[in-house]
Amino acid sequence: MEIRQFNSITKEHLTLLLDADPAEQIVRDYTKRGIAFEIRQEGNLAGVMVLLPTRPETIEIMNLAVAKPFRGQKLAQALLVHALWWSKEYGFRTVEIGTGSTGVEQLYLYQKCGFRMTHIERDFFVRYYAEEIIENGLVLKDMVRLAQDID
Repeated sequence: MEIRQFNSITKEHLTLLLDADPAEQIVRDYTKRGIAFEIRQEGNLAGVMVLLPTRPETIEIMNLAVAKPFRGQKLAQALLVHALWWSKEYGFRTVEIGTGSTGVEQLYLYQKCGFRMTHIERDFFVRYYAEEIIENGLVLKDMVRLAQDID
C-alpha cells in the first residue's frame, strides 16, 4: 500500500471521485483548488482523497473514495490517518469532513477515526445538487458535518 500526492486528475481518478460525489462540476472545482492523494495496492489505483484549506488552520476532506474491489481492506481508514498526519505536518489544527446523513458506514468510520459531529446542513444536497441522490434506499437531503482537532 502506498499513499502519495498527485497533481493531475486522470479519468481513473475522476471516476472514483464521482463515486463519492456525483456532481462533476463541483468535483472539478474543488480538485483544482485542493491537495489530492491516491492510494495504490500493487500498482493499482485503490482510492483517492482531496483536501482543501477552508479557513486559517482548518482543512476539509472534500472527497474520499475507495474502489469497490478494494473496499473492506481499511484503505479509507488509512487515507483518513494520512489526512490527519499530513494536515498536522502542514500546520493545520482542525480537519473537517462532511457526509450525507444517510451514509451510515461513512458516519461510523469517521467517528471511529476520532471525528465528532459538529452540525447538520439541512437540505444541502437538495440545494446544491441538480439530481436527486438515493443512498441506502433514502433520498439524501442533509449533510452531517464532523471535525477533529489535531495538536
